[in-house]
Amino acid sequence: MSNKKVKVEKGSGNIYKDLGFPNPEEMQAKAHLVFRIQDTITERKLSLNKAAKILCISPSELSDLLRGQFESCTIDHILSLLRKLDHDIEIVLHKRPANTPPAALRISTSAD
Repeated sequence: MSNKKVKVEKGSGNIYKDLGFPNPEEMQAKAHLVFRIQDTITERKLSLNKAAKILCISPSELSDLLRGQFESCTIDHILSLLRKLDHDIEIVLHKRPANTPPAALRISTSAD
């Protein structure tokens, strides 16, 4: 065994912020939504081609999305894909109280 000390740094809870991505809250929200797309495809046992057909996108575009290549996709586009998979979308806005951390973007899903 080695007695080397490993430096451990506590993350912020947002990997995109920790890695220095621009708009990390948006990226994390997109990741959450894309995970829901992946979960739905898996639950329905859809092939990549069948899922792409339902979503009206190419299989390569879907593959890129599912591999985390969604930086150029808008949240609106990802939400439209979820709607094509029969998900209802509800957007709720909350006014941020004064003297609290900066406004945040959070995604939550209900248990099906």
